[in-house]
Amino acid sequence: LVAFYLLLGILEDFGYLPRLAVLLDRTLHRMGLHGWAIVPNILGMGCNVPAILATRVLESRRERFIAATLVSIAVPCASLQAMVWALVGDPARGGGMRFVLIIYGALFAAWLAIGRILNLLLPGRSPELLMEIPPYRLPSARAVAKKTWMRLKGFVVEALPVVMLGVLAVNLFYSSGAMDRMARLAGPIMTGAFGLPKEAAVAVLLGFLRKDMAMGLLGAMNLEIGQLVVASTLLAMSFPCVATFAVLWRELGLRDMLLSTGIMLASAFAVGAALNALL
Repeated sequence: LVAFYLLLGILEDFGYLPRLAVLLDRTLHRMGLHGWAIVPNILGMGCNVPAILATRVLESRRERFIAATLVSIAVPCASLQAMVWALVGDPARGGGMRFVLIIYGALFAAWLAIGRILNLLLPGRSPELLMEIPPYRLPSARAVAKKTWMRLKGFVVEALPVVMLGVLAVNLFYSSGAMDRMARLAGPIMTGAFGLPKEAAVAVLLGFLRKDMAMGLLGAMNLEIGQLVVASTLLAMSFPCVATFAVLWRELGLRDMLLSTGIMLASAFAVGAALNALL
């Protein structure tokens, strides 16, 4: 969070983010958003929690729903990305750069397709982007540090209590054995639709607690590289970690959170099954 808030502050004060928003405005309009929605997506590559909170900069509830859903489905956090590079990119496992790019390509295609579909199905329209393009300036270290501190403080005050309650609830759910029973029920789907062993269901469900830990479990299963690509993509697109889930609930409300979750599960199933058929 410190690194991404710091980088965001530098890009803002340097004057680049408004230019990036203008450059991507036409593409994002086709997804029901405007160019400034790129900021939550950039933040999501560090952590999805501040990315969901950052959707507050968007004007309408419709835009916030689309942006939050896209971030939670198709923007992997930094810890998951590190494990993907470590496992899928490992030549000793038969992996390499091209398999990592398959995962990123699938997520990017899902990001574009889901955004386009939501824009067509949800009533309303995205507003035009009207903003002043500032000149390039050398950022002030003091201003960037103050901005980073204010954002970190806001995260701790607003998001951390919700995150901690969510972590407590899911740990109680896991210790009760309910998650193991769900994994056993999901086992046949893992084998039939995704070509994965039944044990992979445990790892995918554990991604609800920690996605990097879930990737570690997948790495210990000695999967073939094609199976690891499918499992990694499925893990990235399925349930977000409990912290993101809790913030989604807070920002969108229960009804929209459940709708976003349904879209998430349908998208993960479709992409995972398609990759299983292709690899």
